[in-house]
Amino acid sequence: MKHTTVLISGAGIAGPALAFWLARYGCDVTVVERAPQLRPGGQAVDFKGATHRTVLERMGLLDAVRERQTGGRDQTIVDEHGRPLAVIPGEFTGGDIEIGRGELAALLHARTAGACEYRFGDSVTSLTETADRVHVTFAGSAPAGFDLVVGADGIHSNIRRLAFGPELDYVTFLGHYYALVDGLTADGGRDDEAFMYNEPGRMVATGGPKAPAFFVFRSPQLQYDRYDPQAAKRILRGAYSGGRWRIPELLDRLDAADDVYLDSISRVQVPAYSKGRVVLLGDAGYGNTLGGFGTGLAVVGAYVLAGELRAAGGDFRTAFAAYETAFRGYAKVSRQGSAGPFLAPPSGLRIAMRNWTFQSRWLLRMMLKLTDRYATGIELKQY
Repeated sequence: MKHTTVLISGAGIAGPALAFWLARYGCDVTVVERAPQLRPGGQAVDFKGATHRTVLERMGLLDAVRERQTGGRDQTIVDEHGRPLAVIPGEFTGGDIEIGRGELAALLHARTAGACEYRFGDSVTSLTETADRVHVTFAGSAPAGFDLVVGADGIHSNIRRLAFGPELDYVTFLGHYYALVDGLTADGGRDDEAFMYNEPGRMVATGGPKAPAFFVFRSPQLQYDRYDPQAAKRILRGAYSGGRWRIPELLDRLDAADDVYLDSISRVQVPAYSKGRVVLLGDAGYGNTLGGFGTGLAVVGAYVLAGELRAAGGDFRTAFAAYETAFRGYAKVSRQGSAGPFLAPPSGLRIAMRNWTFQSRWLLRMMLKLTDRYATGIELKQY
């Protein structure tokens, strides 16, 4: 593996996690990221079960993550008058360890910046594979050649589009959108309170684990610029028009919000994780928006992919096939279900049924056992 050159697109969680292992194994790693700098804040992410903890421990990150954990809080589901209907326990939303996405990204960057090259504010514009290299052009830097290229750049992966084909071929829209809004609280709300409110086909939460304000709503597929916060605000106002509870207050304060991000709830399915010298990691290869396992899949996937490359002595064909064999069964959780109908049920009856799952201790225990089984469903090799 020594001096194998690897380009990783994406400096969120999956990319730096892979960079950590590849640098340890002797690779020359470059990480390219479209954003001008590390993205602070963002929603809370979580780790579940012994498998996730083991990988963090082998990275030497477990204690640091625990020191920064947010301590998942209970969230109260309320009616339009603010009366409590059910409580979502913190262990359900926050797993074993919950940490801010920005905090985790900063930890991973700090552990890899000295051993890898990071290029912020840049992106890949083309990939041309030859017998022994991938020639890459960039939007803001000179072309270069790499032995391997990794797409760790999310559900809307640029690398997947360039190497595999159009997003439409691999990403399925699941009928809902979500929005994360920083710097937005309802009048009268307190920082230590977490509430969730539903109307048929739409949900709003304040003070919860995702963001100061978190929205999920049912919708046909929309055409808009994901990077335009004003477009996101217009869509939210239309989607929540006439809403009750604190919705009018939140919409009134939307203009003053620090940051708004709106995206679809979608699922990624690819027939293979690799094509030639290009391989996909994390949401780029097996994403399911708000599915609850994305961060764990990214970190465990990075461990397995890097480990198989090491085990194969850098023979990427053997390594990519072994990564696929070892990981596809574990990643099957990303191919199941959709968070949209659970968070924003389509009718009053479905809302009541969802609430009942949190009122029943037996059902809640069953759901927690199921998530633990999904999170631990892989045998970790000692690479």
